[in-house]
Amino acid sequence: MSQYDVLCIGNAIVDIIARCDEAFLVENGIIKGAMNLIDAERAELLYSRMGPAIETSGGSAGNTAAGLASFGARSAYFGKVSNDHLGQIFTHDIRAQGVAFDTNPLNSAPPTARSMIFVTPDGERSMNTYLGACVELGPEDVEEEKAKGALVTYFEGYLWDPPRAKDAIRLTATHAHAAGREFAMSLSDPFCVDRYRDEFLDLMRAGIVDIVFANESEVKSLYQTESFEAALDAVRKDCKLAAITRSERGSVVVRGDETVEVDALEIAELVDTTGAGDLYAAGFLFGYTSGRSLAECGALGSLAAGLVIQQVGPRPRQNLREEAQQRGLL
Repeated sequence: MSQYDVLCIGNAIVDIIARCDEAFLVENGIIKGAMNLIDAERAELLYSRMGPAIETSGGSAGNTAAGLASFGARSAYFGKVSNDHLGQIFTHDIRAQGVAFDTNPLNSAPPTARSMIFVTPDGERSMNTYLGACVELGPEDVEEEKAKGALVTYFEGYLWDPPRAKDAIRLTATHAHAAGREFAMSLSDPFCVDRYRDEFLDLMRAGIVDIVFANESEVKSLYQTESFEAALDAVRKDCKLAAITRSERGSVVVRGDETVEVDALEIAELVDTTGAGDLYAAGFLFGYTSGRSLAECGALGSLAAGLVIQQVGPRPRQNLREEAQQRGLL
């Protein structure tokens, strides 16, 4: 018997979300639509220039863990916070959503990570992330029982930035595969792919990563091609299963020679794209670990992503299990 459906590993970040116009991004040298890594000094500067903001627990894999719990899955999380105000916010939020989170916090500097997210009128989010305590996640934080006890372990590509986290991920993968479990990753961001393209491909081709989640621009960046079809052909050879999101065009899931196209959820209004990929992964992995078809998994992913982009913030406000039941997906 498995102890958990999905174990998620990620940068434990508190999101600070504010609206802005396009000019603000230009004036402050922010790359639109990307995750920009910043230092403590720039974090303070951008925070001082923000308008009214919402503070909420985030982090890519943390959002996925929360989404899984909302579907009713048994989810767990590894991530490093500091024993400070934002660390307490993060810990309370993720546990309150039903996620098992027991990573020991830091009792000293650096402080808990935070990401200043600026949302432009078109709903696009531009993230500016100070990693803080995240960089201290290491092999000593790997809980072997959870690593062996989860059907699938999922980590965010962003976590490849802090050096010691790579060791933690590899150790977790060793435990997971020893127990006959599967290991999954999200490519996270085209800029992240540019930094670690060769390492990501090695993880896939060496069989450390079984399942890959990405959006269209990320998978094209991975294979350095402008052709989505060429990228799709390549990724199906490099991993057991890949789910590629395409915004309003839905998603494409490939496994061996199998190709499944999934429609996007029709939405009333695009408010904020923060967390769309994270919640797609949550819906998909919930379906996958409960034995559903790839088409059903993709539909659950589309539902979760479609709901989260109609609100500000990356954590689902609705009960995703109830939403799926109302639409006949469960």
